[in-house]
Amino acid sequence: MGKESKSKGCLGWFLVIVILALVVGAVVYAIKQKMDHSDDDKAAPVPGPPGAIDKKYADALKIAMQFFDVQKSGKLVDNKISWRGDSGLKDGSEAKLDLSKGMYDAGDHMKFGFPLAFTATVLSWAILEYGDQMEAVNQLEPAQESLKWITDYLINAHPSENVLYIQVGDPEADHKCWDRPEDMTEKRPLTMVNTSVPGTEVAAETAAAMASASLVFKTADSTYSSTLLKHAKQLFTFADNHRGSYSENIPEVATYYNSTGYGDELLWAASWLYHATGDQSYLRYVTGKNGEEFAEWGSPTWFSWDNKLAGTQVLLSRLSFFGAKGASQNSGLENYRKSAEDVMCGLLPKSPSATSSRTDGGLIWVSEWNALQHPVASAFLAALYSDYMLTSRTPKLKCGDDSFKPSDLRKFAKSQADYVLGSNPLKMSFLVGYGDKYPQYVHHRGASIPADATTGCKDGFKWLDSTKPNPNVAIGALLGGPFLNETYIDSRNNSMQAEPTTYNGAIIVGLLSSLLYETPRLTRVNSDVARLH
Repeated sequence: MGKESKSKGCLGWFLVIVILALVVGAVVYAIKQKMDHSDDDKAAPVPGPPGAIDKKYADALKIAMQFFDVQKSGKLVDNKISWRGDSGLKDGSEAKLDLSKGMYDAGDHMKFGFPLAFTATVLSWAILEYGDQMEAVNQLEPAQESLKWITDYLINAHPSENVLYIQVGDPEADHKCWDRPEDMTEKRPLTMVNTSVPGTEVAAETAAAMASASLVFKTADSTYSSTLLKHAKQLFTFADNHRGSYSENIPEVATYYNSTGYGDELLWAASWLYHATGDQSYLRYVTGKNGEEFAEWGSPTWFSWDNKLAGTQVLLSRLSFFGAKGASQNSGLENYRKSAEDVMCGLLPKSPSATSSRTDGGLIWVSEWNALQHPVASAFLAALYSDYMLTSRTPKLKCGDDSFKPSDLRKFAKSQADYVLGSNPLKMSFLVGYGDKYPQYVHHRGASIPADATTGCKDGFKWLDSTKPNPNVAIGALLGGPFLNETYIDSRNNSMQAEPTTYNGAIIVGLLSSLLYETPRLTRVNSDVARLH
């Protein structure tokens, strides 16, 4: 009996100790949770000096920047690509215009104004936000030179207020040839929009390109900047006063760059004009009835050459983050910022509203054609938004009941960049020239034909069908990318995956520039109108 009582007593004390331990543990956990949530409400420390350059992204940026030189048309000055030469020198001559500059769209010899203007706008944005980082690795000047090569062309393509030449070349005839741009003999007809045949989206995108570029050159060349801004204002007025879809009015362009609507381009252009001028009428334009009609607030979209809404939302969020005049009382601006938050929440893998459009390796995946456009563009926006949060000391982003920090957005942006550079199941870089393994059969005419070969329009197809790797490296080309199952067919005939585009060049340059420093740096801000200069 005594022994049994003693054992019961020990058991009782043991239970008391266990219960006390559980109570103490629960209290500690509750305090920790409270502290953690309290930390969520605290902004991350202001970053100090940006620290070391991340060599991986710096090397990749230097390579990516070279693709603009690969794509240049016209009389090449200080040509850096050994297998390229002068081409398209008579472009525009039928209208007595010099349209020799600009850049070819992809692996062909077409100059499509709609995606080319988008290239200029995104490249301008990258320079405006991350020009100091580009300069640290000697890439700012090349970026500015490439941008000016495009804007010189766009200026000449806009000979009068309500006329814009939007295409050089006949895509049907062009795609029946496989030749080097230096050797092409096919006709190069021009396509225009005007008051009789309006093209709101292409005119507005060109206005956005001009307005953003005017900021890039404002200090270095004020006369050129003023010229760009004059064209931007005229083109926006033309686009807005003569509304009509260019791909409806010129049906043949729909095969290649069909527009799904022009409202996003009007808002995008007006947003850039506001940043370039500080003119409140442009801000009223995007936050008033046009915003209500076209902004699709609360409906996240993918940023691309066709849809600028997500980009517009992030760009206008700048005004809310950095206290632009009247921003706090502007409900329209808050709608843009809330919509930008919805876009970000869709990108973050652990968000309750995360998109399921991803490969098993974590790549955002939306389209079979040019699959890498959407993840790279999304990552660029995420990096921008992360930096806006850091600079404005905004501690968290709410996604449903969860919250995320700027570092979470930056982590996502890095994940997409790293996938492109080789951290993927194929262990292959989709940026040509970067890493030890990248595709060898890029769908690109100039890269596929030896520089000393003599070929015409038709007999050059033997180079398309050749089983040998390309004799020339399309350095810096961001290719279409993988299928959803993360396979890639390295074939020159596989244009769906193996063809690079010039606008892909702009978005990868933007993304890599945003990641150059190992420690994020503060965004440059002019608090009067939160302008990008």
